[in-house]
Parts: sequence; structure tokens; C-alpha cells
Amino acid sequence: QVQLVESGGGLAQTGGSLRLSCAAPGSIFSRSAVAWYRQAPGKQRDFVARILTTNATIYADSVRGRFTISRDNAKNTVWLQMSSLKPEDTAVYYCNAHLWASNDDYWGQGTQVIVSS
Repeated sequence: QVQLVESGGGLAQTGGSLRLSCAAPGSIFSRSAVAWYRQAPGKQRDFVARILTTNATIYADSVRGRFTISRDNAKNTVWLQMSSLKPEDTAVYYCNAHLWASNDDYWGQGTQVIVSS
């Protein structure tokens, strides 16, 4: 079972920054669109950002201009740089890799982000 590995979560103050990373096996990474989702307590899992194999990026309205997603295929890693953090960014952040060839989805275990006011 392929699993992605997230890291970089933690506690930040309002206005602060955190950088999340997501590592995946090279066998799928370079062929996958990779996305970040987040889930706050008692709420559904929401889309945050996605980066395609072409390096094109897509952002949710709530994070556009504050978050930046990037990837390094040589390191099989995707990062989510989060700046100007707000308390409403508090959530568990999940990495997702979608392999277009097989329509398979792979998930990480999640990393907690807490933004204090």
C-alpha cells in the first residue's frame, strides 16, 4: 500500500508561516498531480491547493495569495508554504497524489496545523 508522508505541521501565531512537505515514492510521484486538503474538527475535508505534473497550480479562494504549492520531482517532494496564517487555517492537512494513468488516489496520514490568535 503506497502512502505519502507529510511533515512540517505545528503551532504558529496569526500572521506567521509554516511549510509542509509531502514525500511520495518516485514510481508514482512524477506522474501524479499532488494536492493538499485540510479538515478542521467537525468539518468536511476541503481542497487547499494542487500542483499538476506541468507545474500548473490551483488554489482554493481561501488561501490564494497566502499559500504556495511547489514540487521537486528529483526529490519526490511537494511543499506547501503557508504565510499570513489565520486561526481558520487550523486543521489537519492531508497530502493527496492522483495518478491519472490508473485513476488511483494516495493519501498521507495528515499533519496538524494550529494557528493561535
